[in-house]
Amino acid sequence: MASTAHFTLDPAFSVGEVDARLFGSFVEHLGRCVYTGVYEPGHPSADAAGLRGDVLALVRELGVSVIRYPGGNFVSGHRWEDSVGPVDERPRRLDLAWHSTETNRFGLAEFMDFAGKAGAEPMMALNLGTRGVREALDLQEYANHPGGTALSELRRSHGAKEPYGIRLWCLGNELDGPWQTGHKTAREYGRLAAETARAMRQLDPSVELVVCGSSNQSMATFAAWEAEVLLETYDLVDHISLHAYYEETDGDRDSFLASAVDMESFIENVVATCDHVGARLKSGKRVTLSFDEWNVWYQSRYEPPAGDTWDEAPRLLEDAYSVTDAVVFGSLLIALLRHADRVSVACLAQLVNVIAPIMTEPGGAAWRQTTYFPFQQASRYGRGRVLQVAPDSPTYATRKYGETALLHATAVRGDDGSVTVFAVNRSTAEPLPLEVSLRGTGVREVVGHSALHDADADARNTLADPERVAPRAQLGTALSGDRLRTTLAPLSWNMIRLA
Repeated sequence: MASTAHFTLDPAFSVGEVDARLFGSFVEHLGRCVYTGVYEPGHPSADAAGLRGDVLALVRELGVSVIRYPGGNFVSGHRWEDSVGPVDERPRRLDLAWHSTETNRFGLAEFMDFAGKAGAEPMMALNLGTRGVREALDLQEYANHPGGTALSELRRSHGAKEPYGIRLWCLGNELDGPWQTGHKTAREYGRLAAETARAMRQLDPSVELVVCGSSNQSMATFAAWEAEVLLETYDLVDHISLHAYYEETDGDRDSFLASAVDMESFIENVVATCDHVGARLKSGKRVTLSFDEWNVWYQSRYEPPAGDTWDEAPRLLEDAYSVTDAVVFGSLLIALLRHADRVSVACLAQLVNVIAPIMTEPGGAAWRQTTYFPFQQASRYGRGRVLQVAPDSPTYATRKYGETALLHATAVRGDDGSVTVFAVNRSTAEPLPLEVSLRGTGVREVVGHSALHDADADARNTLADPERVAPRAQLGTALSGDRLRTTLAPLSWNMIRLA
């Protein structure tokens, strides 16, 4: 195979329109995501509501479109009533999911305020672990009914005169997992999800509902879980969830860099299962995917809290991301874009401090991790129509995935006719020449080429050195006629803008 990677772009061959909600994130009551993350009264940048202004500015710059809340595992033991009303009257509770004490100082109203100021749509998760249909309806009525009923008037008495208008709801979280409080079989969960969905649509037919799929593709019940749950819920829900996290294990960096191979197969396998169930039910409906938890996460390093201590907002899952992690992260973004025809919602887990692109110190600074930059660039320039990309690329050997292409790429054509190419070079040592045929795109110039790359593949941004790693302009990218020629640095995430 040639040492140069090639692909062709033609506007006549596309994947689909990018749903803006592909660039979502996730705020869970876990560790310091909420407390000293998004919410810290008394911080020098905090507004009157206690929201950190420095974090809000970074979230807006990141371009987050939707935010899932309040969990995650946390939601399966959560009582929504604890999170509303006067803050000083809210109860303190033990959170079994993360062995912590939840103060409920930050609750539904505070989250809606945060999401509004961040310019993001709320995505509300319901507790179907320890609760059920009645509690889901109560929260829906409290949040969305204009007034004149006990629960809507309760919201108004709490200061929210207008309904919150939450449209997007998750029917529980990871209930296939034995770690989940209220873990259920597919049959048990499918029936409960169907009953909840049917009741919620009686209250408001316009709600958009996400049913729980498998927690990851390696679950023993994977695919069978989706099939059984969808047989109960197919015509009642809009999306099915997927969750996936990746990490480097046993020093196998080559396989880690190919993590998107697994993500793409996961998406395609769930799509196949959805369509099989739709055909079996003779339904004309098409269920789409909500990849509402994804990230690089070093789960093997996690030591769960234990014993008699139930701390408030302990430091949990505060992974510091390297350049290598950011390249894998960018490749996962590419995988989502390459399936924009079926992935309509995606949430990076999480937003602040907990396996997050944004880090903070209590009372101190906030800074961008390496993973911040691929997300920010994709969110800004990845809006439009995804073009088909079928690379002819050199390959390399991986322990987990066999021979894998060194190039992972996608391209998005904006409404203004511009084209943005997102590309990863998975080689740890060698640059990768790339040629792109731009058939019929009409672009005439290279607006810019930036790359996230560093001579030190383990370089990180830290409190002491918060700007150590950032995308840098690349020279030598040229457009001649309808052909783009460039070279991708080793182990790099690249954005090439054409107009």
